[in-house]
Amino acid sequence: MMEMAAVVVMVVVVVAVMDVVVAVVAVAEILIQLPRAEDLVLQVLEVQAVAEIMLKGPISVGNLAEIIDEKPVAIIKYLMTDLGVMASMTQNLDPATCVAVVEGFGKIIGGDDDEDDEDYDDDDDDDEYDDDSALEMGFVVEEDDDDLMKPRPPVVTIMGHVDHGKTSLLDAIRNTRVTAGEAGGITQHIAAYQVDHKGQSITFIDTPGHAAFTDMRERGANITDIVILVVAADDGVKQQTADSIVCARQAGVPLVVAINKIDLEASDPNKVMTELTQYDILTEDLGGDVLTSQISAKEGTNLDDLLNKIMLQAEIQDLKANYDRNAEAFVVEAKVEVGLGTVATSLVKKGTLKIGDIFAAGETYGKVRTLISTDGKTRLKEVGPSTPVRIVGFEGIPAAGDSLIVVDDEQTARTLAESRKRITREKSSNLYQTGLMESVSLSFGAQRESRYLYVVVKADVQGSAEALTASLSKLKLENEEATVTVKVLVSDAGEVSKSDMAIASVTPGTTVIAFNVAASMAAMDDARNQNIPLEYYNIVYDAIESVESRMQEVLSPTPAGEYTGSATVQEVFNIGGTGNIAGSRCEDGILRKGANVRVMRGDKILIESTIKTLRNFKSETDSIEAGNECGIGLTTFEEFKADDVIECYVE
Repeated sequence: MMEMAAVVVMVVVVVAVMDVVVAVVAVAEILIQLPRAEDLVLQVLEVQAVAEIMLKGPISVGNLAEIIDEKPVAIIKYLMTDLGVMASMTQNLDPATCVAVVEGFGKIIGGDDDEDDEDYDDDDDDDEYDDDSALEMGFVVEEDDDDLMKPRPPVVTIMGHVDHGKTSLLDAIRNTRVTAGEAGGITQHIAAYQVDHKGQSITFIDTPGHAAFTDMRERGANITDIVILVVAADDGVKQQTADSIVCARQAGVPLVVAINKIDLEASDPNKVMTELTQYDILTEDLGGDVLTSQISAKEGTNLDDLLNKIMLQAEIQDLKANYDRNAEAFVVEAKVEVGLGTVATSLVKKGTLKIGDIFAAGETYGKVRTLISTDGKTRLKEVGPSTPVRIVGFEGIPAAGDSLIVVDDEQTARTLAESRKRITREKSSNLYQTGLMESVSLSFGAQRESRYLYVVVKADVQGSAEALTASLSKLKLENEEATVTVKVLVSDAGEVSKSDMAIASVTPGTTVIAFNVAASMAAMDDARNQNIPLEYYNIVYDAIESVESRMQEVLSPTPAGEYTGSATVQEVFNIGGTGNIAGSRCEDGILRKGANVRVMRGDKILIESTIKTLRNFKSETDSIEAGNECGIGLTTFEEFKADDVIECYVE
């Protein structure tokens, strides 16, 4: 009896140091199964030893299975059914997912606090660990010394609704003409310029106003210090105005409102300021703290007042940067230019960028071969913070918005680029898994058929390619039968090449969209020979509308041939040996024997087929005209119902 009491005490001690739920379950199972007290204690201790799992960093599914002593198949099944994650044996799992799996299999995550404390006390080991981790995560951390900080020019982003005069304002400030080079007078790229005002520099970023370029506008806000919100005095606050306000708030930067077009008779600045209050923007004229300037970009009215308020806002923010350090910049736009290769318009945020600097930018890297001012003419040796510059020397094409970081050597740059590629692949894999899980879940119920329109997008700059791709990916058409979405096979900057046509030829019906770019002769020959649609656009509206019309064709396909007429089913007859015949009346046009048809029930397409038999009363005929009754037999369909519509198409 005393021996059993001692065993129970030991069990209680074990329970106290283990996860309560796991320990209790383990002890209960052992109490039921074990005949001897000594075995009871040994197995409880063994359970504790096995249950404590050490986790450090991302772990592959296969390695995690070994650590927790489970079969990889069981791990994959648990990930799919309980966590909604589709993973392969070699795929790395993030720490949170690893913890969820370990806990899901009833294990305890343990660790040695003393060892951790010792590690933190060792500064050298800690620094080395942090550097390696930063490289693996795709970034480099460099602290700035407050004593080295010096004033820098403000970076100002111009935002607002389309056609409210954003680019015209920048034209007036720069005394140049920009909109003349934009299709339809609409800004379709982010552009960066620097101007001088009373001996001080101001960097301006002009962003598109159309809804298709929301991502580009957000990118502009994220690299800016001040946002100028341009609102037309005769038009007021519109959708893109509201979107721009959201972008500025997300970036956490102050607004300066420029009420434009005050020279027009219909202008009403007070109405604009009143409408802005609905978005929690209270201008100084109404007792708020948001600076406002009433201007006319066309007449050049009050531009100095606007620039003065920009400099006042910059002074309040006390903008500073360290000039004496490795440079950091943001890629504003990137494109391929003949004779230069990849050229990226970038904005330096910290440090000084020099000829010969080695850098990593997004998923690519390179060495600065040439620095060109944004006027396209002046060659520079170095540029400081808040300065826009065109950089030549990339190994690949960076994405608009990528962070460019100068590093000490090419190996570090390559490591950073490879780490970012890996992170992008894992993100893409997660998105694919999410889509796969949705497809699997939908397949268990009566769901709409999923159909796709495939496109290849090539544009003059990477930002336009991304924005157009994002807009197309959001398009969706559906009816009771099916849902149609757009899949972008390629989204890149540069002319349409032969390789793009090769990709398009793999999937029938793929459309190649050339946005502000041409196609090579070889690509055009392939398009003609393989009958691949190649469409050119310079305005985003047209490209989107064209894709939507093609999606409608995918949603409600029509048989091959030209529409000639239709008939309405009035009664169904069963003819022995022939099957069901649709007793119909030709409503319009003409029906022909052997023609392609589709059978419609309401707005639902039942089937596409061909006319096998066409009878007028008892005699077979080759055609039936509008107003006549007939009997129609199809090659592959007999389940007619009254009021079905049979549409006829003749090739």
